[in-house]
Amino acid sequence: MKRILIILFIGCIGFSRITAQSNIRLNNYWGNMHAINPAWMYDKYLAVVNMAVKKQWVGIAGAPTTIFASGSTYLDDKGIQLGASLIQDKTGYTSFTNFGLSYAYNLQLNYLWQLHLGVAANYQQVAFDLGEIITIDGMADPVLNDKLNNAHNFDSDIGIEFSHPNFKFGFSSQNVVDIFNSENSLQANTNFLYGQFRQNSDYLFNIGAGICGIQYADIYQCEMNVTGYFRNRWDNGLINKPDLFDIGFFYRTGSQAGMILGFSITDNIRVSYSYDYHFGSLSSGSYGTNEIMLTFNINRRFECRNCWY
Repeated sequence: MKRILIILFIGCIGFSRITAQSNIRLNNYWGNMHAINPAWMYDKYLAVVNMAVKKQWVGIAGAPTTIFASGSTYLDDKGIQLGASLIQDKTGYTSFTNFGLSYAYNLQLNYLWQLHLGVAANYQQVAFDLGEIITIDGMADPVLNDKLNNAHNFDSDIGIEFSHPNFKFGFSSQNVVDIFNSENSLQANTNFLYGQFRQNSDYLFNIGAGICGIQYADIYQCEMNVTGYFRNRWDNGLINKPDLFDIGFFYRTGSQAGMILGFSITDNIRVSYSYDYHFGSLSSGSYGTNEIMLTFNINRRFECRNCWY
């Protein structure tokens, strides 16, 4: 397993093309891989609901504001997961909406390893608020109005993941239709290759790390993170109890670094906050990016077989 993580790390160092934001995604997708991979599964709970708001590059007019919501339920007797997600992203006078439905199947390879296969179908829409466009003379531009027509389309995502109580290795491809029909696509094809390690002991402190390579059109990024997880000392030996809180740090090529904090309000409600700062060309006009996520879990009556805690 260590060799696989080393290979992923070397691949990250080799990525050359970078950008401040390569596609619409959350900072804290590590805590909810369903945001990037329809094959991601979490059978610890009967259902998981996430809601997040991300305000990017605070201080820059027209910078992206993203609203994200997702829900998934795992049907243990059938070994499948059903999910839905909604993304609303507003950048300047452009508004992008993505609604997706996902299906994932779980294949138990042995006592520890699982293979997850997933697919998602998405409805996408782009709209333009022409009232926010300011021309030089302050008048409406008929040519511009003709060019900026609202559009909608259908697209799809696919993914695969190998899951172990301590490791996850996955690959996903978003907006697959763009590969074959880029002229009518509203979002470019984006690919993720990732590996995660998560210590799962009954100690009060556990550690985790992850590496993710991201390819968006001809742009490449790499992200690495390290996270510490803290348990309540009264929860030792109770594997169904969530972490009390966690703190993590990440670096993303493109001169971006940040931190993620998570805290369990109750056994079923968790809140996470993320902040990152761009040290490149945006540093002079931006105060960084803020993101907050609320997660609600619905317990199941029996214990899962391959959980991350």
